[in-house]
Amino acid sequence: MKNYRIYICFIILAALMILLYPKEGKFQYEYQKGRPWVYETLIAPIDFPILKTEAEMLREKEERASETVAFYSYDPTVAPAHLEQFAHRAVEVKLANRLTREMYDHLSEAYDRGIVADLNTGEYSDKVISVKRDKRFIETPATEVFDIDRIYSILKSDLVYGYPGMDIDSIATLLSLRDFIVPNLLFDENTTQMVHREAVNYISPTKGVIYAGQLIVSEGEIVTGDICQILDSYKAEYELSYGYTGSPNALLVSHLMTVFAILALFFFALWFVGRFCFEDLRKLVFLMLLLLLSFLAVAILFRVDQRLLYLFPFAIGALYISAFFHDDLACVVHLVLLLPLLVIPENGVELFFIYAVAGLVGLVGYGRFNRGWLQFVNGLLIFLALALVCFAFKLGTGDLSYAFKSTNFLYLAISAILTIVLYPFVFIFERVFGFVSYSRLWDLTDTNNPLLKNLQQKAPGTFQHALQVANLAEQAAREIGANAMLVRVGAMYHDIGKTENPMCFIENQAEGVNYHAGLTPEESARAIIKHVDDGLALARKAKLPESVCDFIASHHGRSRTLYFYNVYCNAGGDPANTEPFTYNGKLPETKEQVVVMMADAVEAASRSLKDYSEQSISDLVERILASRFDDSQLANADISLKEIEEVKASFKRYLQQIYHARIAYPKRKQQPSQAEKTA
Repeated sequence: MKNYRIYICFIILAALMILLYPKEGKFQYEYQKGRPWVYETLIAPIDFPILKTEAEMLREKEERASETVAFYSYDPTVAPAHLEQFAHRAVEVKLANRLTREMYDHLSEAYDRGIVADLNTGEYSDKVISVKRDKRFIETPATEVFDIDRIYSILKSDLVYGYPGMDIDSIATLLSLRDFIVPNLLFDENTTQMVHREAVNYISPTKGVIYAGQLIVSEGEIVTGDICQILDSYKAEYELSYGYTGSPNALLVSHLMTVFAILALFFFALWFVGRFCFEDLRKLVFLMLLLLLSFLAVAILFRVDQRLLYLFPFAIGALYISAFFHDDLACVVHLVLLLPLLVIPENGVELFFIYAVAGLVGLVGYGRFNRGWLQFVNGLLIFLALALVCFAFKLGTGDLSYAFKSTNFLYLAISAILTIVLYPFVFIFERVFGFVSYSRLWDLTDTNNPLLKNLQQKAPGTFQHALQVANLAEQAAREIGANAMLVRVGAMYHDIGKTENPMCFIENQAEGVNYHAGLTPEESARAIIKHVDDGLALARKAKLPESVCDFIASHHGRSRTLYFYNVYCNAGGDPANTEPFTYNGKLPETKEQVVVMMADAVEAASRSLKDYSEQSISDLVERILASRFDDSQLANADISLKEIEEVKASFKRYLQQIYHARIAYPKRKQQPSQAEKTA
């Protein structure tokens, strides 16, 4: 039945991917610059324009930007008014008629040619400007117009030359000559900027034409840069004018085979590094959903604008997977999620490598920078990975300056930011699929958590026991490749039910206090066993993840409270009556639950040792774990004998380290008193 559901999921996923697949066909020729043309000689079947390359378009835009023309408007009212004021001023200061007339003529000529506020030191001093006169713009060399400083200097120089005996500077000051030199060409900033934008943005994308019947490339000829440009132009025109001209059935078969190949790689990736996903349909559906979302994003952005593929945060898939699964699975499946980039867009190889590297960098970084503001450090690392790989591909064009300019750092920066911003959506997946993320587990290890705080206050002995079990189990989990963080959390919460009746358990009892005095063995066993049900009730009230609750239910399995069972039997009770002394939990199923069960039993038993020698510790571990085997507590456990032996070895090493022999400090000899010395 479970296999049947898996097949249904794969069929549904395949159908959705086929529907989303862009209907455009692939160009029939594959070629690469610097490689030979492997097909027969290609003759142009249609007329088509030669498209400029990105580098050519970029250079032309820069050239246009450097050739900006400044636009000015001519004001005809300025010259008459200021020339008249100059004539009145000359009469007032009684300037000679001849000198007045000559200065007037100079000013009049300057106004006719045009005066601007400042041009010699301006942006357009060595270019052409456009002057609007009588509603028409006339292009004029900038050197043929004047600015205020220039006409003032020329006017004084001419007068000094014509009237060598006069103090021209004094006359200019007396006349206030500069006041009569006012710009009559006014800079039109709006028109200048508008024309500048049009000149830069509206550049012809083509250069020349290839006519039908013209040779494009011969068989065996090396595809040079020029030939590659012509082939790219032919490809663009062919797809625009004709689109896919083959059989629709052939296109469908092509898409089916491509999707089948992607799903086959997806299946084998899970088979080799995540076979457990086939045992849990939720995990399989989650990974399938990520693959579908990746395919959907590529298909939509391909239709809208392929440049947006540099902006979409495809690296987020690796982080989503690593939030719930081990990094080996995240690494492999992340690469499978990127396969749509290889088969749909034209520059798929570049995009695949960009996001493959960025995702793997994100995986490594998130293991170290996943708390608070440090997440932005990981975002910076992802951006650097994106930018460097993209730059490396652009550098392959052979033009270093173009590589810097064509790498869209803004899009890549947005992609890196979106990777960090969208990561909190992992909590939606956590809720929908019932998973537990590593972030949530990390939060649960905080001893200020209300449940742990309550355990620490009401049952301090149990709290210390839980911490020791957590340390012991976590180390063993790492040894066998289990989920160490989940094991630690499970161990810390496995005994929270003891807060309901802490004095029932010996680790919380004060000296001289015996909770079980006066109780029958059955009553004592019932009080002990109840902590499992109490723990589950507290955990579910606090909305702990179900995977954590499983540790509470399974840490005793279906074992017996041996102390009170033995007391009962020794008092003449029926040994076959085991039900009152048997925990009503469930048998551990995962290796993580097994590790916590064994760590709990070993840690508790180790407190009763009187001799902490290597041999006694080894015997204790062997005896406790053998009892779990003999009692069939591991019958449902997904753990190998080899892993159990590794867990045993880890337990022994840890216990020997914390119970190592202490140095006996020598007593200091008593020094004789002064009286004893003089006696």
